[in-house]
Amino acid sequence: KPGEQKHPKEPSSLQCMHLAVVACGDRLEETLIMLKSAVLFSNRRLCFHIFAEDSLKPEFEKKLKEWPSSYTKKFESNFYPITFSVGNAQEWKKLFKPCAAQRLFLPVILKDVDSLLYVDTDVLFLRPIDDIWHLLREFNSTQLAAMAPEHEVPKIGWYSRFARHPYYGATGVNSGVMLMNLTRIRSTHFKNSLIPGGLTWEEMLYPLYQKYKNYITWGDQDLLNIIFYFNPECLYVFPCQWNYRPDHCMYGSNCRGAERDGVSILHGNRGVYHDDKQPTFRALYEVIRDFPFEDNLFQSLYYPLQSKFLDTVHTLCGRIPQVFLKQIEKTMKKVYENRVIVYLGANHKY
Repeated sequence: KPGEQKHPKEPSSLQCMHLAVVACGDRLEETLIMLKSAVLFSNRRLCFHIFAEDSLKPEFEKKLKEWPSSYTKKFESNFYPITFSVGNAQEWKKLFKPCAAQRLFLPVILKDVDSLLYVDTDVLFLRPIDDIWHLLREFNSTQLAAMAPEHEVPKIGWYSRFARHPYYGATGVNSGVMLMNLTRIRSTHFKNSLIPGGLTWEEMLYPLYQKYKNYITWGDQDLLNIIFYFNPECLYVFPCQWNYRPDHCMYGSNCRGAERDGVSILHGNRGVYHDDKQPTFRALYEVIRDFPFEDNLFQSLYYPLQSKFLDTVHTLCGRIPQVFLKQIEKTMKKVYENRVIVYLGANHKY
């Protein structure tokens, strides 16, 4: 109706689930497979925020346009150059992995975005993003970000054994999957080890890095651990099935949530999608990569996955295939049912 919509941008941003990723170097394919897994299963519209080197942008645009229209209409993509608003850009760019520190600056750059899910390029969604997005509603009045623990068992956790800087909780947190209320982050003054008063997010980043740079191993993840060590009330901790890594099965199974409910988000860190160390992780990556969009999900995705998993039962992670299959099977059943119902509804003659 005329005059009803005063803020044209607002409805799309409210309806959108915002997903951010930072891709540099050789991460093009991995990022596209991650985005594909997001689009395959999600229900609501997605807004992609892709931070990439200039040389990668045309390739991203080309590949995304090749996807069938039934999928491209489910998302919009926004591209951004790699930029750092405070401190030395070259220093930030080289911190830990190329461009990884960019995620620290998302609240500053995406000023019009209220909430955001950030993921590393090596993440795969095995259920709708809608389900992790709903966790934003579970934040209490002080929580402004959510991450999963770095490890479940302190005696074999990295931070609890080796860290030379403060970190969150008993085992630290892993920043590969990070849900953020950016509005809250922008308006909060954070306690810190630099000055007695609070600092805004942007004010804090570079001085904090300068103070701890000789002690940090995992770059920006360490900085996030330091921030939430001083501000534990700001963090919502979600369970390990939302950020399931090789560490959860290579030392024996130590993610109870995944054993019970299946893996929700797979995080193939340590390069496991591209070597032979963890064949279960690689199998999932390759099956989603090779899935022809318009095909039957069970026929072209689930059954190939089951048969690939038969070859991995001798490995530590492959001993528990149901952990990897449970959630994806449930998700595909829902997708399949929805399509059948929609199809029948559209073709039903009264």
